[in-house]
Amino acid sequence: MAASSRGSSAAAALLRRQSSICASCRNSQFRPYSAGAEAAATAEAHHLKPTKEVQRAEYRIKGGIILTRAPLLTRPLTPFENAFYFYQKRLNERLVLPFRHTLFFKKDTATDLDWRIKFEERGRIAAKELGRYYAKGRNAWNDELLVGSTLSSEERLREILIKDAEFRVTEDGEEAKPDEIVPVERPMDRITEADKTNDVRRLDRKLDSTLYLVVQGGDGKWQFPAEDVPTDEHLHQTAARALEFAAGVNMNTWLVGRVPVAHFVTQPQFNEDTSLKQKGEKVFFIKGRIMAGQANLKNNRLGLQDFNWLTKDELRAKLPYEYFRSVRNMMADR
Repeated sequence: MAASSRGSSAAAALLRRQSSICASCRNSQFRPYSAGAEAAATAEAHHLKPTKEVQRAEYRIKGGIILTRAPLLTRPLTPFENAFYFYQKRLNERLVLPFRHTLFFKKDTATDLDWRIKFEERGRIAAKELGRYYAKGRNAWNDELLVGSTLSSEERLREILIKDAEFRVTEDGEEAKPDEIVPVERPMDRITEADKTNDVRRLDRKLDSTLYLVVQGGDGKWQFPAEDVPTDEHLHQTAARALEFAAGVNMNTWLVGRVPVAHFVTQPQFNEDTSLKQKGEKVFFIKGRIMAGQANLKNNRLGLQDFNWLTKDELRAKLPYEYFRSVRNMMADR
């Protein structure tokens, strides 16, 4: 006999047996499959009224945009990083072949004379910003900076490079006198006028950080621009419309993608009789970039009062805690 046939016969024999459990024990050992069935059985036995329906959650779906201005400058280097890169430059001078200026400047030309003048002023060292360091001399091994040295400071290097950029030869091919040297235009400062006045509405501030556009509603709360999502519109379209309604059209912007990068949920509110008092909100945020232009709240359709361009740390103090917590993970560290 096959194994399947033997199993079927055994199962049939078990079914034909009389139960050895009495009726009272069988009833007491019976257990409903769910807590809901048990509660219903208890209510029926004690003639209790059924419980009220669970409150149904009501939400409004909204689409918002987190508009960002990317950093325009790299962050300032730490003193350790400045010293490390300075050491790398000196180490490179030790390893490379000596610089042959005749391969780059034709002999007895104005550029050749200009290079030789600056070469003598540097103590016959080809490198511009390495100080009195002779990479091929006896003390070439001593290429590390001492603690507290200012040789690697950005201010010193900037001044040296600006001075080296000045052309030291006149149009007649002679060495220029101090009053004949044309000064070089200095680079712009990292700290702008908007930083000095703390004008949070301007985009030319915090150039080494990411800025985010936030708006102030009629109730005084700060948030990102957002609007209700209609049934005939996609989420990214609602985000673009919310930005236009809030900040106008005088901005060159683009959406990074059509997938939300963050979301924020507000729970609905109910009255004591379980009737709906206020709908909740589910806001899905699309990330955007601004390339040019500026926000303009004049005659905006959302009743907004003000706008700011703020960094991540500034948003932490400006936005409500739960609101900021829901979007912080999509923000860059700088």
